[in-house]
Amino acid sequence: MTSSYDNHPDLQNLSLGEKTDYNSGYAPDLLQAVPRSLNRSQIGLDEDNLPFDGGDIWTGYELSWLNNKGLPQVAVADFVLPCQSPSLIESKSFKLYLNSLNQHKFSDWQQVAATLEQDLSKCAGANVSVTLHKLDEYDGQTIRGFDAICIDEQNIEITDYNYAPDSLSSDNGQTPLKKVKESLQSHLLKSNCLITNQPDWGSVLIRYEGQQIDRERLLRYLISFRTHNEFHEQCVERIFIDLKTHFELEKLTVYARYTRRGGLDINPFRSDFEQLPDNLRMARQ
Repeated sequence: MTSSYDNHPDLQNLSLGEKTDYNSGYAPDLLQAVPRSLNRSQIGLDEDNLPFDGGDIWTGYELSWLNNKGLPQVAVADFVLPCQSPSLIESKSFKLYLNSLNQHKFSDWQQVAATLEQDLSKCAGANVSVTLHKLDEYDGQTIRGFDAICIDEQNIEITDYNYAPDSLSSDNGQTPLKKVKESLQSHLLKSNCLITNQPDWGSVLIRYEGQQIDRERLLRYLISFRTHNEFHEQCVERIFIDLKTHFELEKLTVYARYTRRGGLDINPFRSDFEQLPDNLRMARQ
């Protein structure tokens, strides 16, 4: 499926989808930035007046380097990119960059974290936080789901899998005005990589207060991303804006946790009333 981003100059030099030569030495220049404005201008967002706060929570499961004696070290890393950063970091370049650390010597774990923060912040254009975990910290880690009502078990027929924000609207153009406070989730979110068209699988949480969202229409809408080409972060912001556009919502959070690819998972969180959550793993992660 083609997208409105095809042949965009900001995407032409990305390594994603190209043959890869893995670098054997530390190479921060491998990191590639994608302007967030690329998506935001399309959905009417003002970069200087965003209607949400939040960030992109990444988990890195394939992180290794050498200590001063040449002994390999391994860690699991949490990365948080603020959503106000001018750019997101393209995922394949992120992976290649992390792999460039494999044969590089660091004096201690603190130096590794400081180096990662410096390089990632430079690429994103804003401060990126990095937390390194020893593997025994992950032993026995609880697999948790969202504390929300799942909307997936509905007896509905789907015949169209093209992005359809209008599916959120009622048939007669008038949605019930009942006000509620609830948390809904779906595990049926699937979109495709903007560059390679490879599938991205995720679970999404929608927590809100305000005009009640029809669950059948919401599920149809989320499934309409199934052939849609966009990065994870862009999909979450699009969902946020579409829900705000179609419903009178006083508060809204949209949080997606995607399955990992290349040792990285990406979990964008956007909210106009909640703080960033802890980075807790779901069943498919």
